[in-house]
Amino acid sequence: MPLTTKSTPVALLAAASIFFTLATPLRAEDKPMDRLITVSATGYATAEPDQARLTTGVTAEADTAEAALAANTELMKKVVDGLKESGIDAKDIQTSNFSVQPRYTNPRDGAPPEINGYQVSNQVTILVRDIKSTGGLLDKLVKLGANQVHGLDFEVSKAETLKDEARKEAIANARRRAELLATAAGAGVGEVVTIAEETSFDGPRPMAMRAAKSDAAPIEAGTATLEARVTVTWKLK
Repeated sequence: MPLTTKSTPVALLAAASIFFTLATPLRAEDKPMDRLITVSATGYATAEPDQARLTTGVTAEADTAEAALAANTELMKKVVDGLKESGIDAKDIQTSNFSVQPRYTNPRDGAPPEINGYQVSNQVTILVRDIKSTGGLLDKLVKLGANQVHGLDFEVSKAETLKDEARKEAIANARRRAELLATAAGAGVGEVVTIAEETSFDGPRPMAMRAAKSDAAPIEAGTATLEARVTVTWKLK
């Protein structure tokens, strides 16, 4: 009598990806394959950001590239010196962009554009370790001559450690779903075969906002959500 292969349907629950596998040997001497269940699940943890990262700089224009560079250098030096005077460590200030570009006329009647000046841009990305000082720092940057301030992001300095709670929750969610599905299929959950964690990280996700008090520009630090996603495979019994 020929041997046949029997397969159990795939089951899905919420965002989890569930797979059952069941196989019989093709030959009598082959070892039977284990019955397995694989579940992907997510866990979350919340934390308050304790530092900020922003990009600031100066753009200056002049009739010549040399004059534009000189004007930019003078203003940028004031900005960097002011950052250091505000308590920003030199190691937390990094040049992120520097460019020299021609400025063109906007001719009419089909005439070709001509260069009528140059623009020099210099930007630095800074790490603000005292998040409460962010508003005052932004105010000071503008007074120092910075005409570019953008890319303000709030960060959790110990995000990797705090994510451990999210990892525990993800494992618990995966186990709960595996047991529910296994019981529904008339089986039980046995020992763990593999555990894998997705390593991609997009940074903390903002939740309910909370103000970072400042006498200058009002800044909202918010609450960050840290996410961990795991895929676990168990033996069925």
